Amino acid sequence: MTRPYRGESDQDYMERALAFARRAAVEGEVPVGAVLVGENGDVLAGSGNAPIARHDPSAHAEMLVLRAAGATLSNYRLPNTTLYVTLEPCPMCAGALVHARIARLVYAAADPRSGACGSVFNLPQSTELNHRIEVTAGLLAEQSSQLLTGFFAERR
Repeated sequence: MTRPYRGESDQDYMERALAFARRAAVEGEVPVGAVLVGENGDVLAGSGNAPIARHDPSAHAEMLVLRAAGATLSNYRLPNTTLYVTLEPCPMCAGALVHARIARLVYAAADPRSGACGSVFNLPQSTELNHRIEVTAGLLAEQSSQLLTGFFAERR
């Protein structure tokens, strides 16, 4: 999904991630969405969660976005990019973000059970790793939290 959306704000990009999360929910996946934006404002990739559909425990929205952007750019490093995601990344995803050299992470809702970007762990800013990511938390957190809460309430 490489389409230019120059001049948009963090909130605009997070709205796009929320749209991917809503699509994931419709497909029966946990409603998490992600959008990766290049330094010029182009959306490099966007996705919702898909581990159930893909029979792949690593098919989190963040991982799918990293894979798609890497293929588009023919590079496993994604410097000078910003990832917008509706839920704080887990340890697997946070580790992948560090390895991909993402410059900035903006997430909506915190994950107090397995969040690895400040809640339980803080991999993106660990001094033990060779790359650090600027992290902004809480953008449109209420909308993301409501989406997740509603999804799980329907399942009970």
